[in-house]
Amino acid sequence: MVAGGFTWTSAYVGVGANLEAPAEKVDEAIAQLEALDGVRVFATSAKYRTTPVGPEGQPDYCNAVVAVVTTLDASGLLATLQSVEQTMGRVRDGTRWGPRVIDLDLLHVPGVAMQTDVLTLPHPRILERAFVLIPWADVAAQLVLHDGRTVAWHAASIDGTGVDDWRVATDGNT
Repeated sequence: MVAGGFTWTSAYVGVGANLEAPAEKVDEAIAQLEALDGVRVFATSAKYRTTPVGPEGQPDYCNAVVAVVTTLDASGLLATLQSVEQTMGRVRDGTRWGPRVIDLDLLHVPGVAMQTDVLTLPHPRILERAFVLIPWADVAAQLVLHDGRTVAWHAASIDGTGVDDWRVATDGNT
């Protein structure tokens, strides 16, 4: 899409947090995305309480997926997402799948397949993660992925144990 002299591309971003009022952090991250130059949020999934992947003993996550349009290329969008994480207090200490105040993952940019030292698209584990697929189906159910199947198909096919509506799982509390 071309608007205002810029080419806008759609992209999908996973948003998650499990520290310091996670639902509020997810909302804050989405608000920061909405305020970015060259990025427009056009759909946001419901928030989900999800069982963490990784080290034992960490709190449950609050996860969502955001659909955006952007004038940035994939690498530029990733750098922008990492800047938002840093602004919100994310510390990258090399720990994989540990607790975090915010996590923004660039999941998919339609028509883009790439692998660099810092970015692989589509995200290499999106088809294995219920905490990504279930909220993603809220915003892009009919999106056809790289394997020819829709997000909805994958969301319906994956074991959704441990992925619950945040409002129900928390009785509406953050």
